[in-house]
Amino acid sequence: MALLSLPRPLFSSHCFSISFSSWHQSSVVVTTAHRIRFLPVAAATTTHHQQQSTSIDKSSLIVAETASEDQLWAAACLRVRSFYDFQASSYGIQDHKRYLAEREFEALKERIAGKREGFKRVSCINATLPLSQLSSSAEDLCAACKFTDNGEDRVVVGTLDLNQCLWLPEEIAGTKPEGIEADFARAYLSNVCVARELHRNGLGYEIVTKSKKVAEKWGITDLYVHVAVDNEPAKNLYMKSGFIHENDEPAWQARFLDRPRRILLWIGLPCTNEL
Repeated sequence: MALLSLPRPLFSSHCFSISFSSWHQSSVVVTTAHRIRFLPVAAATTTHHQQQSTSIDKSSLIVAETASEDQLWAAACLRVRSFYDFQASSYGIQDHKRYLAEREFEALKERIAGKREGFKRVSCINATLPLSQLSSSAEDLCAACKFTDNGEDRVVVGTLDLNQCLWLPEEIAGTKPEGIEADFARAYLSNVCVARELHRNGLGYEIVTKSKKVAEKWGITDLYVHVAVDNEPAKNLYMKSGFIHENDEPAWQARFLDRPRRILLWIGLPCTNEL
């Protein structure tokens, strides 16, 4: 389930599988993104084949910002895993997955370092669990998304990007706040996704809640996320988190970009300006 929120090649926001930030969709991964463009992906949801979900012990869950390259790589691998459907019999599939992950990894590092035009600030927020809690029930996830932190092996199980900017590439823009404040008080979620093995554990809600807290510290007053119009799991997640409908993507734009039409959701945040 990917909560997608990615720009093209950002994975966009629309999946309870998420979209890549170097891509175009961002949201909880619940719908599957069909194309990757390396822009911040708007939040969307990707839908994968149903499979049994594994319960987790949340006492060992960590949800935090990261700039660690080891952890960013694991997050990039989770995005590829969440936003693409691969046929196991395809030739060179592992090489192709690595190529996609490398593209997102490099784009993510550039965004966080402030090297991507149009983005004032970008933060990658991950949910992680100890490898020991998952190794017996999610071997493929552990192999793809493992990293080491202070000597402990952990796994990225959910990820998203928080983007301080006026708009995300190839996505409809928010309207709040108006005037000069929009330049520093507006932000978007993108590349939102959760490992499909761990859907229904509230991980999407956890990373979205953390992103709202970080946005408040940045002085963000208006937070947006894009969601595929037919992505009910992602829409439910964002509505539960307090987002409301603001706008609809024109049908012609969705046809031109060859993707499901998106809606734009908004939430107002209190401004604390701690950073």
